[in-house]
Amino acid sequence: MVLGHLRLRPKIMAEYLSPGVYVEEFDSGLKPMEGVSTSTAGFIGMAERGPVIGTPEFVASFADYQRKFGGYLSENGYEGYRFLPYAVEQFFLNGGSRCFIMRVAASDATAAASNPKAPVLNITAANPGAWGDKVKVVIKKASKAKTQILAVDGDKVTLKSAAGFNEGDIVCLSDGKEKSYNKIIKVTDKVAQFEKPFDAAKVVDQEIVPTKILSTCEFNLEVSYDNVAEVYEKVSLNVSASNYVIKKAEKSSLIKLAVATQIVTTAPAVPQAASTETIAHPVELILGQAVELGILELAGGSDGSLAKVDASTFIGEDKGPGERTGLQSFIENDRVSIMAIPGITFPAVQLQLVAHCENLTSRFAVLDVPKEQVKVTDVAAHRAILDSSYAGMYHPWVEVFDMLDKKSVCIPPSGSILGIYARSDTQRGVHKAPANEGVKGCTGLSSLYNKAEQDILNPQGVNLIRALPGRGIQVWGARTCSSDGSWKYVNVRRLFIFVEESIRANTGWAVFEPNDEMLWARVGRTISTFLTGLWRNGALMGTTPEQAFYVNIGRETMTQDDILNGRLICVIGIAPVRPAEFVIFRITQKMEE
Repeated sequence: MVLGHLRLRPKIMAEYLSPGVYVEEFDSGLKPMEGVSTSTAGFIGMAERGPVIGTPEFVASFADYQRKFGGYLSENGYEGYRFLPYAVEQFFLNGGSRCFIMRVAASDATAAASNPKAPVLNITAANPGAWGDKVKVVIKKASKAKTQILAVDGDKVTLKSAAGFNEGDIVCLSDGKEKSYNKIIKVTDKVAQFEKPFDAAKVVDQEIVPTKILSTCEFNLEVSYDNVAEVYEKVSLNVSASNYVIKKAEKSSLIKLAVATQIVTTAPAVPQAASTETIAHPVELILGQAVELGILELAGGSDGSLAKVDASTFIGEDKGPGERTGLQSFIENDRVSIMAIPGITFPAVQLQLVAHCENLTSRFAVLDVPKEQVKVTDVAAHRAILDSSYAGMYHPWVEVFDMLDKKSVCIPPSGSILGIYARSDTQRGVHKAPANEGVKGCTGLSSLYNKAEQDILNPQGVNLIRALPGRGIQVWGARTCSSDGSWKYVNVRRLFIFVEESIRANTGWAVFEPNDEMLWARVGRTISTFLTGLWRNGALMGTTPEQAFYVNIGRETMTQDDILNGRLICVIGIAPVRPAEFVIFRITQKMEE
């Protein structure tokens, strides 16, 4: 029986200065490893609304997608670029639970904007698209603080309470009948200095129940679009205040705000203004008139012209962190493991997507074949544009019910396939080939293929979706787009991605540790324990762990030069399980003896 751990290396501790019992903690050598996710999907495509620059948005359900990106897209307005919402819906319907979305738009798409009479607060839709024309902005006067003036000394006044009054605030003095505005220059304790001096006879009120009230001038900003509403209460045009409207609304999903470089506090357009020196309420500056409440509607939003859409729209641009578009935006995302650009079959786009997955070595691409390519020779020709183990190609398109047009339509299969990947990973594991799986929500196929046609396409790496009698519509292939026999199965490549990413994510603790035999032993045991777990779960071949994998680390994998240059090299071999693609029963006649 092992009663404790044997410390192989003395641990440097603080000095023991007096007799006593000291309890010390130390590592036993084994670091637990947790497998990374393999079912988080990434989608790129056109949507009704949503950001087109930055990082992909996380979506946890189709309802979540609709809140962030809008609904289904019309065939008339988007033609062959309308499939993103349908693919995302099919992903969740077929078993997916997490995905990231990056919207793209035509290069000439524009954001809707307000057209106020006074250009103090410029309001635009958060991103391009005709959707912005439906955004409504309501601006209403509000105040965060009020008090009374107890004494006046020129432009300095003594307030009963200075709480809520900040430098730069516009204030309003009201006696119930007339109002006048001023601006705070400085606040010290209860003494405030103003831009213009007050007439003591008109502003001082020391009564218990005052009639002359000094209040700050803020406004409520209410933004709405369909069933989405955002409310920003008691915001200000004061750039130094904590309630500055730009700060408060910077995370809005509906609008973007910009304030004029120099806010003019005069309001010549306000009818009550006696001169250009009159300080106005922020609402009056924004709306250009003296009202308590105003409504602004945005206009000029456009989805752009489809003639401006090409391969570069989806490939995107890399302008640095936070400024990437299209496929390039996924460079910043380290959680996605499967990807698709639904219905986009430009060779340049598909080649870029596959190259993206190969370069990162952490994700797998699912590709569509053009719907109109039905003949075996045409499908094979499209398949021949690439050779990679980091991609799988599926055909034909699947028929689903379109909730927008209330009819059946054919959509690319990539969204359904990613959902099936996720479902298979969850139920069986990434080592299970994602085939012989039903396509949920599918009522038909754009074209039907028979066994003879699949005999031609399957060896070339085209995974057909078949309507099988008595079994429904099934994914009937699990091949990559690779000509290398070692990597011809989807589950083999995805298993290696899983193992590699899990080891990368769980061995960071070894960096900068002393590169000696003890570290080598710890790393070897950690990886061996993880691979043993995979073997027990059926992901690796062999009747014993020794047959399933090996982990070599030490003098046989590293030279002295490697050690001197800080390199720890571990060589790992695993025997992945391969699908029983051809189930063969050999039957003979048994003769009577």
